[in-house]
Amino acid sequence: MNVGDSAPGRPVALDKQAPEEHPSHRWWILTVIAIAQLMVVLDATVVNIALPSAQEALGFSDGNRQWIVTAYSLAFGSLLLLGGRLADLIGRKVVFLTGVVGFAVASALAGAAPNFGILVSGRALQGLFAAMLAPAALSLLNTTFTDAKERAKAFGIYGAIAGAGGGIGLLLGGVLTEHLSWRWTLYVNLIFAVIAFLGGMALLRKGAPADRPRLDVPGTILVTAGLFSIVYGFSNADSHHWGSPLTWGFLVLGVVLVAAFGWSQARVAHPLLPLRVLLDRNRGASFAILGISGIGMFGVFLFLTYYLQLSLSYNPVKTGLAFLPMIGALMVAAQLATNNLLPKFGPRPIVPVGMALAAVGMAWLTRLDLGSSYAPDVLPPLVVIGFGLGLVMPTVMSVATAGVHADDAGVASAAVNTLQQVGGSIGTALLNTLAASAATSYITHHATSNPPAKLVVAHAQLHSYATAYWWSAAFFAVGTVLAAVMFRSGRPELSGEGEPQAVHM
Repeated sequence: MNVGDSAPGRPVALDKQAPEEHPSHRWWILTVIAIAQLMVVLDATVVNIALPSAQEALGFSDGNRQWIVTAYSLAFGSLLLLGGRLADLIGRKVVFLTGVVGFAVASALAGAAPNFGILVSGRALQGLFAAMLAPAALSLLNTTFTDAKERAKAFGIYGAIAGAGGGIGLLLGGVLTEHLSWRWTLYVNLIFAVIAFLGGMALLRKGAPADRPRLDVPGTILVTAGLFSIVYGFSNADSHHWGSPLTWGFLVLGVVLVAAFGWSQARVAHPLLPLRVLLDRNRGASFAILGISGIGMFGVFLFLTYYLQLSLSYNPVKTGLAFLPMIGALMVAAQLATNNLLPKFGPRPIVPVGMALAAVGMAWLTRLDLGSSYAPDVLPPLVVIGFGLGLVMPTVMSVATAGVHADDAGVASAAVNTLQQVGGSIGTALLNTLAASAATSYITHHATSNPPAKLVVAHAQLHSYATAYWWSAAFFAVGTVLAAVMFRSGRPELSGEGEPQAVHM
């Protein structure tokens, strides 16, 4: 723990019982946390492939289709900081298990939905309980692994899951939709939830902070409303236009509310998000990179999925399998980064290289055309992107939560998830809008008949994908520069290298 992260004279909060965990016990805890986190991460994409089948079964319109995804991201993104603070105030085991059970119930409700309204409600409830579960899981990881070497291994695994979850969701969604039903993309969460709940009950210790500060209710209202407005505004840009009040109005309102939240946090006795969590240079850099990565990653998962299915005529299962090499490269790089590179060199050389590789990979994808094939054209950039993200994701997650006082572990972990979620929402709206505009412009300038010929439409789609890839590459390039400038040189002060970090759950 970094002494500078706690106020002068502030006692270190410990659980009522905090004996040293047996090493094997810690790794079983990691398994439980990883299963729960995988459930949350893959749920952001596992439903996407099932959307056409769900729409046909329940009969909702194209205009309403986006709400199956947006309802989840709205609840998840806007309530994350509250969920993280509840983990600090109530106890991480209680919040973790509540999140797991609630997520399972919400998944069952959505899976059994007889109509559009119930499906959207179930997805929103999934987001609510994910906002409790995700920060509790990461803070449990942060407080369980205090030895620097073990922490590196644990965050390598966790970061690999966080980065690869979207691709795994595409594969799983394709298999379940094609061989069972779209409803099983939701029911499958029950399997993950049962394993995570039983493991959590058996392995996690009961305990609560010895000194519980009061919840910052005004701050909670400000940040929840602010994040909701930002995510909602960007979501509206996908179905409306940027000049619509439903887009820019909510974006402006969200920025004002979040700014008011930041102003209030420096002036209240028990802030929801203590500024000491954000003001560390390495931690602030990590949060910035997480947001930018969230925007850029959307380009490969969504638009390459469209390309493989619409341009190369892949079925859902084959599309999911196509992402496996990327996931493999990501996992290899994640372990290399956290176990070997981060302890020796610190984040400054690792993260810029990873962001630059992701930028190169995204730019490489712009060369794809109707005559491209998987092995020579799609596979190489996918592996480059996966390796780059593998260097970035676990590194910044580890640095973002390293040295945080135990009382703040939950909210710091929530900030990590919040930046990813908001970044993903921005990526969804921005890249979709830019891609759609590019396709429309291409057809306007190249169509010689009405409706335009199929070949013109196909090339318009390719042009829209390439536009999204270029923008994603640009975001990763900006992240490369920011990472090189913002991170401090030298080895990071990870837990276990100085004063032992307090452990409480």
